Amino acid sequence: MNVQPSSNIVYQADPNSVQQLKQARDNSYQAAQRAMNRQVRITTIDGQTIDGTIVGVDHRCLHISVPQSQPDARAYNPYYYNNVILPLVLFELLVIALL
Repeated sequence: MNVQPSSNIVYQADPNSVQQLKQARDNSYQAAQRAMNRQVRITTIDGQTIDGTIVGVDHRCLHISVPQSQPDARAYNPYYYNNVILPLVLFELLVIALL
């Protein structure tokens, strides 16, 4: 990474950390590909747990379809959809478990 001497660097990642993040991303990508179109439970590094179906994955993000909670039966909502697609960053994933 070339940084101009006149620039004011606020943060620069440690090269060893960068390599570990890339390896974690690649491992997550391969696992997500094997679990494509299957029900999974995902845990992120922040402790968030998400249940849903993997509907897509690229080298940056995993896309998971999660069921939306049932709308209030008393109110009409023309924008209600059955599922919501969440993009999750691959290197933030700790666990992908089949359900």
